[in-house]
Amino acid sequence: MFRLIMPVFLIVLSIGYLILTFNMDQAKVGNPNAPMYFPAMIGFFLLIISIIYLVQEWKKRGEIIEEVKELVSGRTPVLIGVTVVLIFIYTFLFERIGFLYSTTLFLGALLFLVNGRKHWLQNIIVAVVFSFLSWYSFAELLNVSLP
Repeated sequence: MFRLIMPVFLIVLSIGYLILTFNMDQAKVGNPNAPMYFPAMIGFFLLIISIIYLVQEWKKRGEIIEEVKELVSGRTPVLIGVTVVLIFIYTFLFERIGFLYSTTLFLGALLFLVNGRKHWLQNIIVAVVFSFLSWYSFAELLNVSLP
């Protein structure tokens, strides 16, 4: 029955998404339903894929899940837990110190977590370059205001 949790969650999520999509405000100019077309298409696609996923998992419901055993053993639970903590720290710092600095710190910490201290130079370079290029792309090239 553990296999059915994710597909059922995705079905509920897609139904909620569709409900919110159809409750969107209508456009004042042009086709009043135009803002709903793309989100509705995404919602229906997610619902169909989730139903297919549920049927596939229902057929395998009696099998032992080897992936779950692998997931709860070894270093994986620590990586997941520390990553969740880093995400909360990132969201806390994002508004306070801005996109560029908080993203650099978050990505650097995540890379050190996964790659270890052995690759310290590579971790720092990737964190700084990726953060800067992301900031530059949005803030300068696309004129999107970032904190």
